Amino acid sequence: MRPEQLPFGGAGAAITMAAVYLIYSLLLALGLLLSSPWWIVQAIRQGKYRAGLRERLGVVPERLRLGANERRIWVHAVSVGEVLAISSLLGTLRASFPEHRVVLSTTTLTGQTLARQRFGEENVFYFPIDVGWCMRRWIRAVRPELVVLAETEFWPNFLRRAKTSGAPVAVVNARISDRSFPGYLRFRGLLRGILRNVDAFAAQSSEDARRLVEIGAEPSRVMVAGNLKFEVTSPTEPEFVRWLREEVTQEHAGPIIVAGSTVEGEEPIVLGAFDGVVKKFPRAVLVLAPRHKERFDSVAGLVQQRGALSLRRSSWNGVRSSGLAGGVVLLDSIGELASMYALADIAFVGGSLVPRGGHNILEAAQFGAPVITGPYTENFRDIMRAFIDEDAVVVAQPGEFASELLELLNDDVKRRSIGERGLKVIGANAGATGRTLEILRGLVDERRRS
Repeated sequence: MRPEQLPFGGAGAAITMAAVYLIYSLLLALGLLLSSPWWIVQAIRQGKYRAGLRERLGVVPERLRLGANERRIWVHAVSVGEVLAISSLLGTLRASFPEHRVVLSTTTLTGQTLARQRFGEENVFYFPIDVGWCMRRWIRAVRPELVVLAETEFWPNFLRRAKTSGAPVAVVNARISDRSFPGYLRFRGLLRGILRNVDAFAAQSSEDARRLVEIGAEPSRVMVAGNLKFEVTSPTEPEFVRWLREEVTQEHAGPIIVAGSTVEGEEPIVLGAFDGVVKKFPRAVLVLAPRHKERFDSVAGLVQQRGALSLRRSSWNGVRSSGLAGGVVLLDSIGELASMYALADIAFVGGSLVPRGGHNILEAAQFGAPVITGPYTENFRDIMRAFIDEDAVVVAQPGEFASELLELLNDDVKRRSIGERGLKVIGANAGATGRTLEILRGLVDERRRS
């Protein structure tokens, strides 16, 4: 069997990679065509897919066209979590390759918003649809000398076009989740050919490295670099967070509970628990930050029905509030949650009281805040394992969330010790940025020699 052929089907028939890409592109185009009514309805109702439509369809804006003698590194991160994860690496890349312009693509609106805030609109754009002509136009316009993808972005046409352009391709902070691993295994014959376009995988853990090899990555290209999400950097404090800190101090309000990245089904549990907190701590404040922008209004309605809404971030005008103690601050904004955790006496990280896989607890733990989650945290298994092993996080079942929250608030020593242990876990797992940078530097050096 030639290297460009893959086994496909039970009869052992061979199908060329060219045919695989053609079939993939046709199926993707057909899927987009058939689903277009749904996308149009969502764009009209929520507006979330209208943003960046021209860029997604292959139109390269002037701000991103290649300048004279300009050299590029293209980094891709899907959404907020990936943007936060690679933020430290992106800064290090800029410092280590000053002769290159580092540009960043994202898929989601929230990821795009955060990326533009952190890295400048002129360096950020929407990732194009993975069809040949879109990718061809973008690769020709950017002409990257290095392509870096965060976590598990295995877009076949993008990987192929990037590789054939001559740019080395790396997947950093690579992970294969428990949920996706069985699906990848079923298609490992096809994946093997696609993953040949990746020159290096910087895996989060030895388990992720093992899984990458099992789904078709060449073992010599897979290295364990550690989890970039442990390389959290404290964001600049936004004006609203600074103002809220001052208001709370002047009102002698507290304790402050920050419930971040909550998803549907969690807000009633959190608000119910907060009702119990206020009975014991009448000057407590809950900062509630839903994960998805399209749910801001519905969550605001839910809080108002309970008569607990003190302030909605989008309505803030910079003046004193009518009083925060005993109420709820709805953080309906993008990019401010990470800073808000600095105010927390206790931080709850959502997506975990319902089966959604959890969200990153490191944003909160970096400030020494004691973190409480629900039991559904499989999306961050290695981070959670590190914290659980050191008793640096509280994991509560949905029915026990209210009692666990009150127990923490009633025990200052326990809260402080959990926060301190969390900081130690972060420190003990540092170094992924440096190891990842060395892998990327090796790819660039190898390209220069060739």
